[in-house]
Amino acid sequence: MLIGLYNYWVVVVLMMIGFYIVIAHGNLVKKIVGLTIFQTSVFIFYISMAKVDSGTAPILKEAVETYSNPLPHVLILTAIVVGIATTALGLALSVRIKEAYGSIEESEIQQQDNLIQQAHTQHSIDDEASSEITDSPKNGEDEQAC
Repeated sequence: MLIGLYNYWVVVVLMMIGFYIVIAHGNLVKKIVGLTIFQTSVFIFYISMAKVDSGTAPILKEAVETYSNPLPHVLILTAIVVGIATTALGLALSVRIKEAYGSIEESEIQQQDNLIQQAHTQHSIDDEASSEITDSPKNGEDEQAC
C-alpha cells in the first residue's frame, strides 16, 4: 500500500525540504531555491491527484468509457510559467539587493537597515534640537521688546 503511493511520499519529502530551506537559511538565493522546490512539490501533487486510473486522452472513441481530465495538466503548465516568472523576479531583486547592500544575507541586510534607521532617528533628533535652539533666542528677544 505504501509503495503504491510513492508519488505522494515524494511530494511530502520535497515539500519538507523546500520548507526547511526557506526557514533555515538566511541567504536570499537559497530561499528562492527552497521556494522553487516547494512549488515543484505542489505541481507533482496536483498532477498526481489529476491522474485517472484506466483513463485515456479525451478523444471520442466508441470503445472508451473513461477519460482523463486535461484541465489540471493545463493549469499546471500555467503555474509552471508563473513560477518561472516569480523565480526570475526574485533573483532580479536579489541582484538589486546585492548592489544596494553588498550582501544577500538577511542578517547583514537587517543590521545595515537598523544602522540606517538609527542614523535617521538621530538626525531628526538633532534637527529638532537645533530648531529649538534657534527658536529660543527669538522668543527671548520678543519678550524683551515688550
